[in-house]
Amino acid sequence: MADQADTPIANTGASRGFPVKWIVAAFAVLLLLGGGGLVLKSGILERSSGEADGANAAQAGKAAGTDIGPIYPLDTFIVNLADTQGKKYLKVKVEFELDNPVVPGEIDQRLPQFRDTILTVLSSKTFEDIRQLEGKYQLRAEIMTMLNQFLKSGKITNVYFTEFIVQ
Repeated sequence: MADQADTPIANTGASRGFPVKWIVAAFAVLLLLGGGGLVLKSGILERSSGEADGANAAQAGKAAGTDIGPIYPLDTFIVNLADTQGKKYLKVKVEFELDNPVVPGEIDQRLPQFRDTILTVLSSKTFEDIRQLEGKYQLRAEIMTMLNQFLKSGKITNVYFTEFIVQ
């Protein structure tokens, strides 16, 4: 028994510090996150095909170095959403980017049609439809597509939501 107390305990290879594999794994994760952030920031990845054509057109215009077109602001819209309980409403301020300076006069003439169409589209949406960013892009595209059908002298190139509140 005395011999056992005098013998040193053999090193089993376990150390009390961080193992090297944890340090290497943490470094690899940081490299992946940094590389992913760089890819997203530089715009290498393209938008998914389900997003609005208007967002893609706006990006194409910026890439080509073109200036922003005339902006046509509308009054604020407040609508009940089409949820089953009918307790949620949407307050949104919409502004249009136009392709030429002649279009605002045509919009003025057709303003009741524009307001009716926007109210109809907005009130047909549920909270789940517009909760995510993709839903907002789809809403923009839907509004732009429907309103461009009324225009003869030009078109709406982008729809901006300058106020968007769901309560």
